[in-house]
Amino acid sequence: MAEDEKHRMSAKEKLKLKHIIKELEQHRGRHTELVSVYIPAGYDMVKIINHLQQEQGTASNIKSAQTRNNVISALERMVQHLRLFKQTPANGLAVFSGNVAEREGQQDFQVWSLEPPVPLNIRIYRCDKEFVLEPLKEMAEHEEAYGMVVMDRRDATIALLKGKTIIPLTSTHSEVPGKIRAGGQSAPRFARLREGAIKDHYKKVADYMKEQFLFMKDLKGILLGGPSTTTNDFLNKGYLTTDVRNKIIAVKDLSYTGDFGLQELLEKSQDVLSEEEVAKEKALMQKFFGLLSTKAEMVSYGQHQVMQCLLMGAVDTLIISETVDEKLMDEMDKEGQKYGTATEVISTETREGIQLKEMGGIAAILRYPVHM
Repeated sequence: MAEDEKHRMSAKEKLKLKHIIKELEQHRGRHTELVSVYIPAGYDMVKIINHLQQEQGTASNIKSAQTRNNVISALERMVQHLRLFKQTPANGLAVFSGNVAEREGQQDFQVWSLEPPVPLNIRIYRCDKEFVLEPLKEMAEHEEAYGMVVMDRRDATIALLKGKTIIPLTSTHSEVPGKIRAGGQSAPRFARLREGAIKDHYKKVADYMKEQFLFMKDLKGILLGGPSTTTNDFLNKGYLTTDVRNKIIAVKDLSYTGDFGLQELLEKSQDVLSEEEVAKEKALMQKFFGLLSTKAEMVSYGQHQVMQCLLMGAVDTLIISETVDEKLMDEMDKEGQKYGTATEVISTETREGIQLKEMGGIAAILRYPVHM
């Protein structure tokens, strides 16, 4: 399976994730007694269970009897639940447990678990008054994939960005010698060796980028970072094919490579990523309004009308405002899934998004003309 397909989040997965987040947000503990655990992809489930059992022992020192019992019971139920898994799911696991009874003194212990749509790369254990949901919210808010490349003349790391989750793909280290030449080598010869090694390194990075990103479906663009002298040389001396070079949407001057460099590139690219998301929404809505004014039979809007088109299998793209009730959103998305309909959730951050909200929040671009 292609790398992008493994990490691609469907509209249905996105909606399901939002529903779970909304449900978990409703629960509040009276003290720090709600347990959240994030298990990274590839992490040993046995180690997590052992850790939680150790935390049960630590919780026995909590002074408040009610809080102590709630934490210990929440941990016990979580351990029992995790024993049902033979191993950690491919993308990791997020687990939540606690007493969610509405009235103090009552007991209603619940456990939730889900395999996230993209791999978890963090490990979290926390007891708090509310569940830790930030990692899931980041996934739900972003589903676009961006390539990331951080490099200097000696090292390069290539990764995939999903929301704020960085998924490493590959890395390479060059054989570029240091600036101090070995004994007995003349300065010109040493300079030629060094320059040749740099060129080989750049060629290897370009090959990796082509291999990873050229045919990646739904890739939104590539973020490139490194010292400006390196990125300028790399971009301007013909190492990249035109198709790959055209996918680069931002070049940032960085101080680091490796994992620190990827984080720095993410931080410095927030302006570009925000503009890309807004541009995508605006382009879709402009297409809708363009058809509405020129070929009205190729679009539909309003809950009743769009649902009729969905039932006919006529909807190519279902467009839903983020303000629409989630149950209705889920119902319409499920109906669209039967016919391979794409679902796009539109924010109210643009003028077009506000227009959609004022029109009832539900619209569609159709596969063929429908007259109603």
